[in-house]
Amino acid sequence: MKKYILVIAISIGCLPFLKAQDDGGNKRGEKIQALKIAFITQKLELTSEEAQKFWPVYGQYENELRAVLGDNSDVIDNEERILNIRKKYRPEFSKILGQSRMNKLFASEKEFRGILIQRLKNRNNQQRQTLRQP
Repeated sequence: MKKYILVIAISIGCLPFLKAQDDGGNKRGEKIQALKIAFITQKLELTSEEAQKFWPVYGQYENELRAVLGDNSDVIDNEERILNIRKKYRPEFSKILGQSRMNKLFASEKEFRGILIQRLKNRNNQQRQTLRQP
């Protein structure tokens, strides 16, 4: 129970750092961000001390990634820039989390994206089926 309270408290406290820039303050973006924070916190089993160190660094990392993802230049160049950002933050994440949990962070990000995409697909399919019904 304490762990869930910690996750919620961290989620609320970190929203200003991790607010999705491309949604203009949209509540859906804030909700997704809060879910992501909770998901990653749970997957990494962050302590409150680790979370206090980790989330501000992660917020900077995400802001740099968003800048690249918002850039409509060459896809290969953008992928290289994303890789360089990950390499740049690797020592900081490793210092806070350790090597194995740092690797788990990147896997957790990918897993969260996959879950989010699947839920969006399911929601779209349900909406289509609702529209088709007489």
